[in-house]
Order: sequence, then C-alpha cells, then structure tokens
Amino acid sequence: MISFIEGNIVEKTPTYAIIECNGVGYHINISLQTYSKLSDSGRCRLYTHLAIREDAHLLYGFADQEERSLFRQLITVQGVGANSARMILSSLNLREIYQAIVSDHYSTLQSVKGIGAKTAQKIVLELKDKLAKEVLQGEFFATTHNTVTKEALSALITLGFPKNQAEKAIALVVKQRGESLSLEELIKFALKLL
Repeated sequence: MISFIEGNIVEKTPTYAIIECNGVGYHINISLQTYSKLSDSGRCRLYTHLAIREDAHLLYGFADQEERSLFRQLITVQGVGANSARMILSSLNLREIYQAIVSDHYSTLQSVKGIGAKTAQKIVLELKDKLAKEVLQGEFFATTHNTVTKEALSALITLGFPKNQAEKAIALVVKQRGESLSLEELIKFALKLL
C-alpha cells in the first residue's frame, strides 16, 4: 500500500490534486479540508489511501494522518463509500464530525449532501463507541492538535490528578461547553468534575 506521496503540486482543484513525484503524476482525490491546507504550488506531502474497485484503483489524499484515519473509520460503515466519506470530510471539520458521532447528532451528519437518516444512524451506531474511546484515551486531543486541551491536561497532571481521569474530565467539559473555552475556564470546569 502507498502510505504517502511527496512531490510537487502540478494541479490543484477542490476535488483532486496532481502531484509529480519522480517523473510520475499521481491523480489524488482530496477533500475540501485538504484543499484548503495545500499551497497552490511547491512541494507537499499527502497521506494516502488506495481504494481498489473492479473498474479502478483510486488514490485518496489527506493533508494529515488524522483526517486519513477518520476517513478509514467512515468507510468501514456499510453504505459509506470513499466518495461519501470524502463528502463528509469536505462538509464538516474533524471536530464537528467527532462531536456529531459521539453526541448522537444525526442532523449534523444528515446536513451532508448524500447522507440520509439511515446512513447517519449507521455511522453513529457503528463508530460512536470507537470514537468515544479515542476521546477518553486522549487520542482525540492529539488528533485535533488543540493546544488549550493539551495545556489543560498538562496542568491537571501537574496538579497531581491521574492522566486518565483528567482526560475524561476535559473531554466531558469540551462536550458540554464547547471548544471555545479559554485555558483557565477549561481547567476550572474540569477541576469541578475531579
């Protein structure tokens, strides 16, 4: 399998990019999230997923490994193909997708073109426990690169709280109060839960 492709951007559109690597131009399907992170020219690295169908071998590229990981989770759900997963990643950011699935917000997923009520329910049903486990284990914080949550976690650990309890408290505060909290507010609310 191809893990990533690094090379020069030859062409970039909202749905695909052509990356030249050692004289070969790779046509890589991308999401709008990845499109917004790519420069118009120069070198780049895209983490890839190779989808093999009867009629085609398709490369999907992602600006970071976290987006690729979520894409791979989505395509494990029956009825969600690579293009549907790419549409979800193009319509919502990673945090919105995680929150929609973990919090049973079917309507958020249904707002994506091509995702109906049954598919949204399947996504939540099949991925909720997996993604909630990632949130509680702190993988979510690493995935989103949220410096406020990382700093809050570090502060709570420094105060003597066990890492797993601190992660649970922070995840619950973020779930209940949103992601726009300051570092001080996040620590204050988390301390009330510990």
